[in-house]
Amino acid sequence: MTGTMQSDFVTAQVENPELVDRRRSQIVAAAVKLFGDRGYYTVTIKDIAKEAGISTGLIYQYFQNKEDVLLLTLMERLDRYKDDVTKAIASEVDPLQRLHAAYAACCRVVDTNKEATVLAYRSFRSLDPSRRKHVLNREREINALLADCVRHCQRAGLIRGIDINLVCSHLASMAHAWALQSWRFDRGYSVDQYIADSFDLLTKGMLAIDCVPSSPQTVTT
Repeated sequence: MTGTMQSDFVTAQVENPELVDRRRSQIVAAAVKLFGDRGYYTVTIKDIAKEAGISTGLIYQYFQNKEDVLLLTLMERLDRYKDDVTKAIASEVDPLQRLHAAYAACCRVVDTNKEATVLAYRSFRSLDPSRRKHVLNREREINALLADCVRHCQRAGLIRGIDINLVCSHLASMAHAWALQSWRFDRGYSVDQYIADSFDLLTKGMLAIDCVPSSPQTVTT
C-alpha cells in the first residue's frame, strides 16, 4: 500500500494495519540513523531494537530479518517520491511548470530525510537480487513520471530532442545531490533556492546567453 509501512514484500506477524504502520515507522527511523552512522553490515537487529526502545523479539513480529528492514526503508522513500510527484503534477497544465513541479517534489522528499537518500546509495547493493528487483521496479515507475513530463516539454518545443532517459537521470541525480553533496553548500542555502538554481542550471545550462561555444574537436587515432 503506497504511502504506508504496509508492504507486499515484507511480511508481519501482526495483523493490525495501524499498529504495523506505527511500529515499522519506529523501527525504520532507528535503522536509518544506525545504518547512516555505522553502516549496514555492522548494525544488528539488537542494535536497532535498542535504538528504537523496543525488545529484539518485537522487531521479529514486523520483520523477518535485517534485510527486510533495509528493503522497507528504501521502498518507503521511493513510495514517497512517487506519491509526491504524482500529487505535484496533477494540477499543472503548462509543460515546463509540470516538469518543475515534479523536480521540486523530488528535492523536497530528499530534504525531509537526507540520511535515507544517502543510505539508498550506500546500501542498495546489500540487498539480494530479488529484493533489488523490487527497488528498481519502483524507481522505473518514478522515472516514467519524470519521462512523461520531459516528453511533454519536447512536444511543446521547450526542450531539445535529447535522450529522455538521460534528462531524467540528470534530474534525479541533481535532486539526490541535495543530500549527497550537501557539504558543498553554504549553511544558509535553502532547499527552495537549491530547487530554483539547479532547475535553472538543468534547463538553461551554464553558458551565458550571448556565449557561442566552439564545436568540440573529435579526437581520432
